[in-house]
Amino acid sequence: MSDTQPLSPPATAPTSGSSAPPAAPAKSKRPWLLRLLGATVVLGAIAWGSWYGLYGRWYATTDNAYAQGNVVQITPQIPGTVVSIGADDGDFVQAGAVLVQLDPSDGQLALASAEANLATIVRKVRGLYSSVDGAEADWVALGVAVDKARADYERRKMLATSGAIPAEELAHARDSLLMAQSARQAARQRYQASKSLVDDTVLISHPEVQAAVTTLRTAFLGQARATVMAPVSGYVAKRSAQLGQRVQPGEPLMAVVPLHQVWIEANFTEMQLTDMRIGQTVDIHADVYGNAVHYDGRIESLGIGTGSAFALLPAQNATGNWIKIVQRVPVRIVLTRPEQLDSHPLRIGLSTSVSVDLHDTRGALLSQQSPTQPVLDTRVYRDQLAQADALIERIIRTNSNQAHHTTGEPTPDRS
Repeated sequence: MSDTQPLSPPATAPTSGSSAPPAAPAKSKRPWLLRLLGATVVLGAIAWGSWYGLYGRWYATTDNAYAQGNVVQITPQIPGTVVSIGADDGDFVQAGAVLVQLDPSDGQLALASAEANLATIVRKVRGLYSSVDGAEADWVALGVAVDKARADYERRKMLATSGAIPAEELAHARDSLLMAQSARQAARQRYQASKSLVDDTVLISHPEVQAAVTTLRTAFLGQARATVMAPVSGYVAKRSAQLGQRVQPGEPLMAVVPLHQVWIEANFTEMQLTDMRIGQTVDIHADVYGNAVHYDGRIESLGIGTGSAFALLPAQNATGNWIKIVQRVPVRIVLTRPEQLDSHPLRIGLSTSVSVDLHDTRGALLSQQSPTQPVLDTRVYRDQLAQADALIERIIRTNSNQAHHTTGEPTPDRS
């Protein structure tokens, strides 16, 4: 026997008629992936529900919000030719600054004519008051003449009765009395006619003087309005005025935008308005500055209608096939800290994102009080009539010599 083991016979390839045992299938990972996905969905739902219950439902957010502001159109009030332009696009102007100067020649001529007309009328009316005084004096004097003629007639009548004088002389005395009475009646009528022209008036309230004053005011305003001023402080935009241009009243020349009075108009969906109230605080971010900069605001008003309701062509849902579209309502948000605009100004039309804190629902859905003050106003034009009145007073004082008359009892002009 040999100490070595016999070699195993070499493996032979299986014949075509024989079949090999199947290999064990590899273990699938799909069930584990499905379980992981399910667990992720459940955890995400729990996380979202927790976030919504504790935080999300107390805030309404939208990025359909834009900065809005007043765009004050600068338009002329009289026709004229542009001779000077005081500001260009982007310039900051104070209220009352001269923006456009129109040719003042026509206005100056009209004002000079109105001043001369007022002076003439004042002197004419002074003459009317003097005529009343003169007519009254004539009436009084003729009254004395009538009394004298009557006394003369009565004396001659007694003398004629005794035969001391002829009847012809008595007839002359009677004629003299009748003539004096007629003259006094005519003087009384002249006095009444003169008095009716100034009755129940003083110089400044006389109708002819008032008409001349109105003409002068109109001319003064026409001359003053040749200077087109900025009604508010702000930045110039959309300048279209050009030198030498002939402009008409109401034609846009440029616009002034007060950027410190901007607000945010956010368009919320119908469902987001359920707990929204006036006065709720708002956190605002502008796309131009990113999330690093925020503005504090509050809701000033909720829109009275949806955007589509006020569209130029409102939707007609009663015809054709109808598909429900979620509507959006504009909500006006004002900035509670305007000083934030000093370092990060907002421009008209910029996109913003807003988040409204819905915790406090005590506010009103609609405004309950009427405004007690103007929403916007300007004092730029108020001084124009005051200057006109000062000019009128000077002209009247110069041409009337400070004479004031009443017609309750006519008095002579002592000026």
